[in-house]
Amino acid sequence: MSTTATTFKVLVVDDSNTIRRSAEIFLKQGGHEVLLAEDGFDALSKINDHLPQLIFCDILMPKLDGYQTCAIIKRNPKFASIPVVMLSSKDGVFDKARGRMVGSQDYLTKPFTKDQLLQAVQQFGAVVQGSDE
Repeated sequence: MSTTATTFKVLVVDDSNTIRRSAEIFLKQGGHEVLLAEDGFDALSKINDHLPQLIFCDILMPKLDGYQTCAIIKRNPKFASIPVVMLSSKDGVFDKARGRMVGSQDYLTKPFTKDQLLQAVQQFGAVVQGSDE
């Protein structure tokens, strides 16, 4: 396994412009390609068009919340293997459990740090690469 960082295509879904922007800055500093979506519907069209390798998805969003968005992604065989990390300002056991039920890989509490975000990318981005060292 090489120690060089791999570049991943990451989609950040959040209705907060501030969260989207800070995630974009952190991820670009980590050398990743970043796609942004402001709600679940926007996210679904971007996933279809760009096939990201990892998705960070806010839970509380208007129209289509993060759980619904994640469930739709996981039900589609074309996208089911894309890891989804839920984002929430609440650090609740119930939220984490519900996230797992709809197929999310992990859970980050907002506000997240650059390190937390990049660590999640390294941890889950490799899953999509199909790397079996």
